[in-house]
Amino acid sequence: MQTVALVQKQALSREEILRDYRLAYESRQASLTGRKEVFMGKAKFGIFGDGKEVAQLAMAKYFRKGDFRSGYYRDQTFMFAIGELTLQQYFAQLYAHADVEAEPATAGRCMNSHFSTRSLDEDGNWKNLMEIKNSSADMSPTAAQMPRLLGLAYASKLYRQNSDLHEFTNFSVHGNEVAFGTIGNASTAEGLFFETFNAAGVLQVPMLVSVWDDGYGISVPNEYQITKGNISKVLSGFQRESPNEPGYEIFTAKGWDYQGLCNLYAHAVELCREQHVPVLIHVEEMTQPQGHSTSGSHERYKSKDRLAWEEEHDCLKYMREWILANEYATTDMLDHLEAESRESVRKARLAAWNEYIGGVKADHNEALTLLERVALETDNSNANHISSIAEELRKNNLPNRYDAIRAVKKALRYLRSEKSQYKKNIISWLERVIGENADRYNSYLISQSEDSPLLVGEVKPVYDENSPMVDAREVLRACFAAALAREPRLFAIGEDVGKIGDVNQGMAGLQEKFGELRVTDTGIRESTIIGQGTGAALRGLRPIAEIQYLDYLIYALQTLSDDLASLHYRTKGGQKAPVIIRTRGHRLEGVWHSGSPMAMILGSLRGIHLLVPRNMTQAAGFYNTLLKSDDPAIVVECLNGYRLKERLPSNIGEITVPLGIPEILREGEHVTIVTYGSMCRVVMEAAQQLAEFNISVEVIDVQTLLPFDLPRMILESVKKTNRLIFADEDVPGGATGFMLQQVIDGQGAYQWLDSPPRCISAQDHRPSYSSDGDYFSKPNVEDIFDAVYEMMHDVDPDAYPTIY
Repeated sequence: MQTVALVQKQALSREEILRDYRLAYESRQASLTGRKEVFMGKAKFGIFGDGKEVAQLAMAKYFRKGDFRSGYYRDQTFMFAIGELTLQQYFAQLYAHADVEAEPATAGRCMNSHFSTRSLDEDGNWKNLMEIKNSSADMSPTAAQMPRLLGLAYASKLYRQNSDLHEFTNFSVHGNEVAFGTIGNASTAEGLFFETFNAAGVLQVPMLVSVWDDGYGISVPNEYQITKGNISKVLSGFQRESPNEPGYEIFTAKGWDYQGLCNLYAHAVELCREQHVPVLIHVEEMTQPQGHSTSGSHERYKSKDRLAWEEEHDCLKYMREWILANEYATTDMLDHLEAESRESVRKARLAAWNEYIGGVKADHNEALTLLERVALETDNSNANHISSIAEELRKNNLPNRYDAIRAVKKALRYLRSEKSQYKKNIISWLERVIGENADRYNSYLISQSEDSPLLVGEVKPVYDENSPMVDAREVLRACFAAALAREPRLFAIGEDVGKIGDVNQGMAGLQEKFGELRVTDTGIRESTIIGQGTGAALRGLRPIAEIQYLDYLIYALQTLSDDLASLHYRTKGGQKAPVIIRTRGHRLEGVWHSGSPMAMILGSLRGIHLLVPRNMTQAAGFYNTLLKSDDPAIVVECLNGYRLKERLPSNIGEITVPLGIPEILREGEHVTIVTYGSMCRVVMEAAQQLAEFNISVEVIDVQTLLPFDLPRMILESVKKTNRLIFADEDVPGGATGFMLQQVIDGQGAYQWLDSPPRCISAQDHRPSYSSDGDYFSKPNVEDIFDAVYEMMHDVDPDAYPTIY
């Protein structure tokens, strides 16, 4: 572990120093002003970066175009310093201005101090990332930024070491880019931090982590957070002993030491960039002048001595004194600079507020005018009600967009029997603003670009007399081999993926053929496997990140949900990470290797497509579809399907299966059964047995749960059969409940049913071990047969008498 005293002193000009001080002071004033705006009711919540300004100035000096940041909500000074955030944009986000021009980071979708840059143009195509000082999109959950940081750094390793990637100069210049991470001291107690830190040391990637240490995590001090109360001491074993040894370079510094921090970051960033050595910079003795956030005061939990210490060690106070002591400026000069900075912040705040509230009031005033007009035209009793609604709207001096909509909808209740032109005008206004607000708040969950997977058409498998019957794993292997050969940006990572070609041999021999950079083993670290893929995809690569078993997806659920699934939405189409998550699930053996927790995925991962192929040929088609497109997706292969025989298509590298399009596996007349995955074989066998008893079953494989049955094929089947069963291996009320809602509620199939719909699911508990355990835990052929037969018995007891 090293200190700033061990690094070379940097030459800083007077102009640069004063420019830095001005920027830091403006940032502090923005924090102070932002807190006041919250307490005045103009914003709902505020969290700020005061007390962290000086270290962020130093870090920003050595952050180049093409570099990436993965940080957290204290980094406003850094974002100001690299030129990717203006004061007006800062306040626009505080006010939740839902306009991507005013607030380009999140278009008002995230609370303040959640920063990002826009990697995509308005059509969803990649910009030249080498012309941007890039920031991946921030999140609130502590340490959630760390897994993605690993992937951002790993991309530089691939771009440097894989010569086939050197042509992609809009994403990298020979891997010279550094991934900068920031994290608060308390968040280093999170498992995501330790998992990421260890993985970066194993991979030896250019990841530079700065820990902003103000001694607390909200009210909880370091001694409750970290062993020894000091993260750099805890991690000292990662320090490499020589330049030839893998490991970290670990440095400590003081948050108020402007000169020392500039010296340190110059040295550390150069080391990280040139040698691809991961670096930790532990910045201690930082402060938090306003406490954690606007949700409370730090006077509640900090002693008077601690508060006095923080006032004495304020980094801006130290920087001001250092400037004066070194005669870079006089007291009058700094007073004048500070006055100018306060005025700049005032003007930016006012401009941001006026632009935000002006848009809201435009709708507000238009609604008010419409209500006043219709009140004059309607009968007396309704006119009084509408006038009261209009008056209440008029009195609202700080309106939200929903206030006008609420008022108009209330008024329309009193106009329900009228047919006037004024009523039509109000309805027209309402439809327009609801559509505009849908764009503001509900759009861009998934790709809207020309590369959307929903636009990829079907290419069917081609078979000829030479198409062999092979183990299904060989179909996958051929698919991956073809994909790796045609797409140099594609790589696969995961536990046991490399040397043995995954536990089911779907990538057997591919590491030997394409090299370790393309097909790579990882440690047992599910969250950072996903993060490694996410960060790399943010930099234009095409990762397949494997989670060995679907049951293990739980380890990565936070990273998938908080980051990947919401990325495109929370940036309003500004960033994308088309990661393919490959996993395997459904039937096999036991509690932890035969899960089918689809409800968990459906409830937490909207924004990631969920594909559930019944065999490996369909899976191969999905992989090819995804590699032509730009959304993330999970592909759940059938665990018990790798040794089953399938014919190998002659066009295995070209077949594509469209998303959201079910397939009718068996046509029938009496009952429609909707299923997916391994259950397709179970249902098909039951359908064959039911046919022997004159019951005709239509079997539909939904193929994808997200998206679900876009052409409404299930509805058309129900119109024919008038009976509906959903079957899967999830818990009761899980994915069967989801499908029931989609078809009965979403498609309106209830009106075509002659019998109550049924759901057939697994038991509430985890699957038991052994063949008998599987039989009594999961739906089986007899369960399907009995459910269908009972349904037909209710319809015609004479034709289908009771069996039991």
